[in-house]
Amino acid sequence: MVPYSQLRIQWRTLPDKGNSSREAYITHYLHSKGTEHSRYFIKQAFEHLSEIGLQPKDIRKIRQVAWDVPFPPPARPKFSFIDLFCGIGGFRVSFQSLGGKCVFSSDINYHAKRTYEFNFGEVPFGDITKVDEKEVPDHDVLLAGFPCQAFSIAGRRGGFEDDRGIMFFEVARIIREKQPKAIVLENVKGLISHNKGKTIKKIVNTLRNELGYFVPDPKVLNAKDYGLAQNRERVFIVGFHHDTGIKEFEYPKPLADKKSFKDVKEDEPVSAKYYLSTSYLKSLKEHKERHKNRGNGFGYEIIADDSIANAVVVGGMGRERNLVLDYRLTDFTPITNIKGEVNREGIRKMTPREWARLQGFPDRFQIAVSDAQAYKQFGNSVAVNAVQAVGQKVIEKLEFSS
Repeated sequence: MVPYSQLRIQWRTLPDKGNSSREAYITHYLHSKGTEHSRYFIKQAFEHLSEIGLQPKDIRKIRQVAWDVPFPPPARPKFSFIDLFCGIGGFRVSFQSLGGKCVFSSDINYHAKRTYEFNFGEVPFGDITKVDEKEVPDHDVLLAGFPCQAFSIAGRRGGFEDDRGIMFFEVARIIREKQPKAIVLENVKGLISHNKGKTIKKIVNTLRNELGYFVPDPKVLNAKDYGLAQNRERVFIVGFHHDTGIKEFEYPKPLADKKSFKDVKEDEPVSAKYYLSTSYLKSLKEHKERHKNRGNGFGYEIIADDSIANAVVVGGMGRERNLVLDYRLTDFTPITNIKGEVNREGIRKMTPREWARLQGFPDRFQIAVSDAQAYKQFGNSVAVNAVQAVGQKVIEKLEFSS
């Protein structure tokens, strides 16, 4: 048994390191070795190994890879799934916990793919528009959190006229070719109202009428109802292949157990770098006051320990809407170059780990990027608990859990 980390070092330290297509084929082959899915990757994987000086025969000799990563594949999977627009793997964490094995992943963002590899031992393939649907392995469940910017209230709301909006049709292309038993899609709440409801109607009609899936009405679920301390509403779209015979589906009901920020707060005092400078805090207060005088509520917000966070999002006021009070700091020496001093009011940003917990990622999930990238990645991710709750209902319907 050879540790994955040892194999990874071999190709990452050779010339042309960082070739994500090469690494995608090799890692997908290692995950599929000994299964029917390996035929989709073996030829290209061996070609790439030869190009960088490794012998395919040495890989063939490996009877089993020791997946020394935080989230190894299940030893005895109950079903297979693919992870499109996978980001850092929120869908994968959820569905692996339900007993599924990922047989294909894809995302265009370089940094997200690196985080994904650190945690799952697999480099996702890149731009989905360049993925040949015939080269995607057969699978039971298709998962996709297709890009939401085109439908977001905060975005341009271009919908299908925005290139990011038509990514749904890339998903439909793969569904048409591979005919998975079930599909689970996730997007922003704004998708429901976009273009007076015409956009969501087009998506549902495509799945129902063109692809022949049973699709119950989409449902908006809030992360706070599924064990997360975050007010995050997202729309879920579920579908079942007509061959399954499934004609009804009930989305998961809210849980009675509610969480608050204190459930995800760092146990130990955090670095001074997360505390706002006096200069920055002054500008935030002035900004909020200006908007208050105009009669709106824009501006920073401090989340009490017994409250839930606002949705963690990328850009804009994403972090400033989720400031917290933490009086445990004793060394106020600035860590970075800031204007003014570290504030003495105990006001700080949440840490990337706190954002990870708000999204439902276990603490063993590795944050192997800069703070700036981490905030972006968790802000773009799905809420793991909500996805898992929906996934549990889907798998129960498909009777994989028995």
